[in-house]
Amino acid sequence: MTIALSFTTKNISILSSSRKWLMFRSKLFSSSSKRLLSTSSSSSGTMNNDNNGQIRQVKLASDKNKQKPKPNLKVTFELDDGRELIGKACDGDTLLDVVLNNELDLDGFGACEGTLACSTCHLVFKQNDFDRIPNKITDEEMDMLDLAYGLTETSRLGCQIYMTKEFDGLRVKVPPAVNDVRLR
Repeated sequence: MTIALSFTTKNISILSSSRKWLMFRSKLFSSSSKRLLSTSSSSSGTMNNDNNGQIRQVKLASDKNKQKPKPNLKVTFELDDGRELIGKACDGDTLLDVVLNNELDLDGFGACEGTLACSTCHLVFKQNDFDRIPNKITDEEMDMLDLAYGLTETSRLGCQIYMTKEFDGLRVKVPPAVNDVRLR
């Protein structure tokens, strides 16, 4: 695994507008980046610096022996037009990860990449599945859901729902429209 990092005064000045900062933040703090940062913090690695002292890449020695687990959990996304999209997931993947990793055709889904800055990964659960979700809704998630189209009592953001073996075979409804609050 290689992580490329490069920050200069020029890069930081570009981030001065709030929209650019949100876009940068969403990439920096996406769910895959969070996982990467949390797993790499305890691993040893090497850093390559250029003459200006900028970090160009970090290679983690522990990644040579790691194999990515094979997705073994199934999720079905029910679309408003009757179509169904099926994705495979690993234990611990978010529903947003499932859509992205399986390249499911859900236009605009997960625009903020899981940073709770939009409501484009809004999903509607069956009541019994909703009741089984272990992590309860946070104030931040509720704030984003309040702006979503088609909000129901069993609505959640896909970026906040983690797959477990208990959710194998999960079926969720995708609302017919998304409201990307970042574009307001």
